[in-house]
Amino acid sequence: MSTTTPSAVRAEPTRALDEDTVCAAFQRTAAEHPDDVALRMPGDPEGITWREYGERVRAIAEGLSSLGLRRGDTLALLLTNRVEFHLLDAAAIHLGAVPFSVYTTSSPEQIQFLLRDSGARMAVTEDALLDRLEKALRGEPELDHLLMVERLAEVEDRREPGFDFEASRRAVGPDDLLTLIYTSGTTGPPKGVELTHRNLLAAWRGMDAAWDLPNGGASVISYLPSAHIADRFSSHYAAMLFGHSVTCCPDPRQIGQVLPDARPTQFAAVPRIWQKLKAAVEPAVPAWALDTGRRAVALEQRGEPLPEELRADRERADMLVFAGVRQRLGLDLCEVAICAAAPVPPEVLEFFHAIGLPILELYGLSETSAVATANPPERPRIGTVGRPIPGIELRLAGDGEILLRGDSLMRGYRNRPDKTVEAIDAEGWLHTGDVGVLDEDGYLRIVDRKKELIITSAGKNMSPANIETALKAESPLIGHACVIGDARPYNVALLTPDAETASAFVAEHGADALPAEVAAAVVRANARLARVEQVKRHLLLDDDWTPGGMELTPTMKLRRRPIEQRYAREIDDLYGAGPG
Repeated sequence: MSTTTPSAVRAEPTRALDEDTVCAAFQRTAAEHPDDVALRMPGDPEGITWREYGERVRAIAEGLSSLGLRRGDTLALLLTNRVEFHLLDAAAIHLGAVPFSVYTTSSPEQIQFLLRDSGARMAVTEDALLDRLEKALRGEPELDHLLMVERLAEVEDRREPGFDFEASRRAVGPDDLLTLIYTSGTTGPPKGVELTHRNLLAAWRGMDAAWDLPNGGASVISYLPSAHIADRFSSHYAAMLFGHSVTCCPDPRQIGQVLPDARPTQFAAVPRIWQKLKAAVEPAVPAWALDTGRRAVALEQRGEPLPEELRADRERADMLVFAGVRQRLGLDLCEVAICAAAPVPPEVLEFFHAIGLPILELYGLSETSAVATANPPERPRIGTVGRPIPGIELRLAGDGEILLRGDSLMRGYRNRPDKTVEAIDAEGWLHTGDVGVLDEDGYLRIVDRKKELIITSAGKNMSPANIETALKAESPLIGHACVIGDARPYNVALLTPDAETASAFVAEHGADALPAEVAAAVVRANARLARVEQVKRHLLLDDDWTPGGMELTPTMKLRRRPIEQRYAREIDDLYGAGPG
């Protein structure tokens, strides 16, 4: 089964999208919105305007050029989410250089690999991360320059005789590299995804055609790691193309506090963020209001009109309850709410749809410049990741693997032509490694990663991700879940508590109550699962799985093989005890 969308996009896209490079689009956006706020930190009412953004990019570009950064060179950025990241990255692309970000959770060994693989000769970091970078630089690779962001003014003050900024940025072409995105590396060293200006612009043209996005006046928050394509796509590059105002949140754990400060009109988050936001406000929502919202959502999902009485009840609930909930979250101005990167429990989506904040699920990879499918705002379908955006072709292989083709597909993996050929076949189809199904209207539902499907000893196939999603949906106390069952007689699960939620629960109920509460959540999840999918035994670990550690990638994907190796004894004990 396959579905294909036309490669043409809307006849009159927003003006910046007419440009053929991101730096040209940046210049047009800065000229069109000179007095609008471009970049700010929480609590800063003024921030940096687009005029100032453009002026500082020009000055930093000249400073970097005077230090030897040239067209095609790579610039490593080890920075938290801060205004200077945007300035440095934008300045580098105007030189035709290739800036890329390093996860701030990376170990010195991981940083060393990225510097060597990328060929970086220059890096920028900040005081809090300097020690880690210096450890990575012991021995090889060597850098020509290691710059501190706290001394960025010194770079801006440098002058290079004969430097021609306009000539430099006009020399950048659509097929020049824009950035490198290093994959999380769940089963080996990360691969550097090479994305060009053409790739990124194609992806945003497709999104613009699908969603008819506003030009100027929007606001977003940059809080996800800039090393991940999601943050670059939804905040950094989106601002350059549409004139958004970006609020930088250096600590993603503080996103709940930053939301009311920034009050974004567009907000993208991973499922865990949406789950936490739901847990924070749901107890205060009256049952009658939530029931009203959910009944309305159920009818809308079936494509049925709302009876007048229900419509009136929903308006009353919105006026008396939901508007206040959205304001409490800091999402009262949000027009576009997005969820991507991992499976999300349907109950979470239904809750936000019910309170008047419909979340649109997307699907994409670093290799597709962040997005390939998206739910249409006018007809989102809960439980799916929508339909291919204009410019993307999608078909399913015989085994259900999702194949994608279009101009937004990466140029290839850096220094890995063998892996590039494995990923993209001779006809230009990217083999994603994800398994999906298409409904009669062309909406895509993700089943799981092809290599992570569980096949029990009885020959039953199932998705561990779906089971893990069901477990986490039953209690905010469950931070992470890893289901094991491949070639085994039944499924077991390793669970870790959510540090913040569990701490509050223990303070109120005592430590002894936590295992029982989690066990009850497992029972509830099992009641919703097919018998073969059910978790027969589980273990609540004391360990804290942190992004970038042994158990999780920086983007919080499970490292299944290392987990099974680390907890081999505990897993054997779960099976040795027999099913519960």
